Amino acid sequence: MSMALRPRRVRRGEYLVAAICVGMITIMIWPIVMSFLASIKPPDEASRPPPHYLPQSLSLENYRSILTYHAGLAVYVGNSLAVAGLTIVFCLVLSVPAGYGLARFDIPGKEVIFLILLASMMLPFQALLVPLYLLFSHIGLTASKLGLAILHTMLQLPFSIYLMRNSFEGIPKEMEEAAVVDGATSLFTLRRIFLPLVMPGMVTVALFAFITSWNEFLGALILMNDEKQFTVPIMMTGVSSGNFGSVNWGGLQASVIVSILPCLIIYLLLQRYYMTGLLSGAVK
Repeated sequence: MSMALRPRRVRRGEYLVAAICVGMITIMIWPIVMSFLASIKPPDEASRPPPHYLPQSLSLENYRSILTYHAGLAVYVGNSLAVAGLTIVFCLVLSVPAGYGLARFDIPGKEVIFLILLASMMLPFQALLVPLYLLFSHIGLTASKLGLAILHTMLQLPFSIYLMRNSFEGIPKEMEEAAVVDGATSLFTLRRIFLPLVMPGMVTVALFAFITSWNEFLGALILMNDEKQFTVPIMMTGVSSGNFGSVNWGGLQASVIVSILPCLIIYLLLQRYYMTGLLSGAVK
């Protein structure tokens, strides 16, 4: 009797887990759905109190307005993509060898160095914006995509090093010892053995670097004083400003939907690496 009841209990447990997952997905997707519905309302209806969930009429006027807003949506998206791309490159170039060294080499005081790196995450970067702006202004990096990418790299680098160190530490030492026995150098071991195995960690670093750079607002607002160098978050602030201090809710929600699309595309393109096991390269 107990054996007959066990499959039913398993099914009930599976249904419960599925219901919880569906509920969580609904809660997370609901704000995005509301933003999309508000973005396809006419501008007057989107700002009319009290708000309605479903649009009474459909319009693409909000999307047309952000496409031609000041310098143009393509300029702002291109600026954000360029800064995010540089940030990803800088984070990977710096965090991969740093994580490799902290995980695989006996460096004197490496734990203290690692703790200092992590401690820098506790300091709000807003407190450093004034001296950073003065420094960047002195060396000519204000109103520059390179300067903004360096700032975003500074924000993301400690966490990137933390991720890469954990990825390298998860690789068995026997693989490294076998490479040393075969006469492989540290650089060859890193390039041929470790990098394929830590690809999920590198993808994670790239995703976090992209999202951090794409959504960062305050640093971009302070460094970028040329409208043609503005990024998408700064554009969203201008789009949301309506007449006489009002909020352009339709334009704001349309810009929110547009800003979500690159993050979604990047995630979908890199999803298969996200799902790959840490040691899949060793199995192959």
